[in-house]
Amino acid sequence: MKNLRIDSERLWQSLMEMARIGATPKGGVCRLALTDLDRQGRDLFAQWAKSVGCTVEIDRVGNMFARRPGKRADLPAVMTGSHLDTQPTGGRFDGVYGVLAGLEVLRTLADAKIETDRAIEVAVWTNEEGSRFSPAMMGSGVYAGVFAQDEVDAKQDIDGVSFAQALDRIGYRGAAPAGGRATAAYFEAHIEQGPILEAEKKTIGIVTGAQGQRWYEVTVVGQEAHAGPTPMRRRKDALVGAARMIEAVNAIGLEFQPYACATVGFIQSSPNSRNTIPGRVFFTIDFRHPDDARLSGMDAALKERCAAIAAASGLELEIKDFWYFPPTPFAPTLVDAVRQGAAMFDYPAMEIISGAGHDAVYMARVAPTAMIFVPCVDGISHNEVEDAKPDDLAAGCNVLLHAILDAAKA
Repeated sequence: MKNLRIDSERLWQSLMEMARIGATPKGGVCRLALTDLDRQGRDLFAQWAKSVGCTVEIDRVGNMFARRPGKRADLPAVMTGSHLDTQPTGGRFDGVYGVLAGLEVLRTLADAKIETDRAIEVAVWTNEEGSRFSPAMMGSGVYAGVFAQDEVDAKQDIDGVSFAQALDRIGYRGAAPAGGRATAAYFEAHIEQGPILEAEKKTIGIVTGAQGQRWYEVTVVGQEAHAGPTPMRRRKDALVGAARMIEAVNAIGLEFQPYACATVGFIQSSPNSRNTIPGRVFFTIDFRHPDDARLSGMDAALKERCAAIAAASGLELEIKDFWYFPPTPFAPTLVDAVRQGAAMFDYPAMEIISGAGHDAVYMARVAPTAMIFVPCVDGISHNEVEDAKPDDLAAGCNVLLHAILDAAKA
């Protein structure tokens, strides 16, 4: 089986056909979770999976599982997959590559008439992006017991449509319970979404784990006042205080190197009038680090420094811990299977930590898990110009194929 390779042209054509569903004028994709476009993408995947003899099962949160049976029905399956939903201005490869790489593995095995000991499943996880319904990774989160089904069903989008209403409307609420599938191993192939592999001229990222994340919502309250008559030293300017806090966030990210990332991605200033001193500012913070102790250190530094800034400026401060998951190491035996797959084809490879959240992070709580990264052009993702080279995508899929074959042995 060492000479077995996937059909790179078929993989590319499948990616391009899926990219037409929700295609944007700039060459990207807008296929938000639980919309009609999401339904169309799901329908196409189900059609393709059934055409190679797979059954397709859907659970109560909308996760899909295309299953190719193995010789031993008594053994836990090997699973791979990712997601089909995108950002509003997303690209053609984020998430969908992992799903269609899994499908290409199934097609390759069918073409070669290879029967594995264990069944192989390809998963499509619901609402990984978290752009329509927040937080992210809802489908895999319910599956892994991180979120309760009722909690997720009640989440609403900006128009007041609940997750449950949207899921039911597109007809993708299944009867199967979310979770509990016997899984021997889980692999996820993904574009890196960063610049490291391309810069290092590596084709395969052997992902050893994922960074921990802490998200915060911060509210700073001062006093609105007229921009003209109010002396500078008598002001309680919430925006100036928030700006100092944002600068502190950036400084913390630089101080906790290597690997730390610190980002303020959303900000609202009120009353947002050009001649009124801002009285209230709301902003978000995203902290990431692969070492939980260092991530906790970032957390302590944030709260101490923001409190000091607020006290010195006469401002009120609320920092809400919005979301947290710890750093996630992946299963050494599966990481080694990825390493061996890269070596089999002499692909240039390196170990790497995932800087983004993926469904694999939650799957690692319930099954041995590993990831395979391939480069994306200029490291750009969550953008309509997101791009990846066909040869790199094929290489990642070849590694996935042989990692799955190794794990699918009795």
